[in-house]
Amino acid sequence: MTQTKIAVIGGSGLYDIEGMTGAKWTQVSTPWGAPSDDILTGELDGVPMAFLPRHGRGHVHSPTTVPYRANIDALKRLGVTDVISVSACGSFREEMAPGDFVIVDQFIDRTFAREKSFFGTGCVAHVSVAHPTCPRLSKACHTAATDAGITVHDGGTYLAMEGPQFSTLAESKMYRTSWGADVIGMTNMPEAKLAREAELCYASVAMITDYDSWHPDHGEVDVTQIIQTLMGNADKGRDLVRRLPAMLGPERAPCPHGCDRALDFAILTQPDARDPAVMAKLDAVAGRVL
Repeated sequence: MTQTKIAVIGGSGLYDIEGMTGAKWTQVSTPWGAPSDDILTGELDGVPMAFLPRHGRGHVHSPTTVPYRANIDALKRLGVTDVISVSACGSFREEMAPGDFVIVDQFIDRTFAREKSFFGTGCVAHVSVAHPTCPRLSKACHTAATDAGITVHDGGTYLAMEGPQFSTLAESKMYRTSWGADVIGMTNMPEAKLAREAELCYASVAMITDYDSWHPDHGEVDVTQIIQTLMGNADKGRDLVRRLPAMLGPERAPCPHGCDRALDFAILTQPDARDPAVMAKLDAVAGRVL
């Protein structure tokens, strides 16, 4: 058994967690640069918590410029075991309406301008992301949403686009029909991949704000409408988060799905061929196996 430490990465509209005791903003340095912001640390219902505003307080980072590697590394350095990603998204499904939540279990990664791995020349590794979210943690998020009275959908495929522009009508129709995506957003990739490399359990809570541009009755995405829905979703998101510490408990067994052992057989570079400088940067995310 190890101590549970929950991290919430807050997306658009969610910039804090209410009710934390001993809360303080903590600056964390990483070899991958500075994270999006200082990290709010404290306890909620006796369980250590960390909160990181993905876009920074004041929303200063675009989806492309979010320092994803630094964010995940910083959480790992703080001893985080479980990461809940909360983010805004558009919907490709009539039944997944604005104001609903989706517990994402699959991704299609269409981003192209971001660093997507901690590994590379000097230390090569390949982790499996066939199932990119943690079923145990996702189930807890679904239960918390249900208990909070939120309309929540269990499972869905998230199309991660580069942004910052929204989809064209042709793209929206293609993602919905030909590709079978359920929701669309700009921030869960490479975040989910990096969490897996760092051996962190990861769950994605997508808060629907709009129908993207495919819906004949809604037309193109309207930012003013999105912001209105965001505010209501943020309150629901905080209610969901407040329920998680009691559900997850102060201690946890090894992940039954192996998220915390993802690197067991992933590193291919032989020890005598590994670059010391690269190894030094991997001290937090891969320290268990290195």
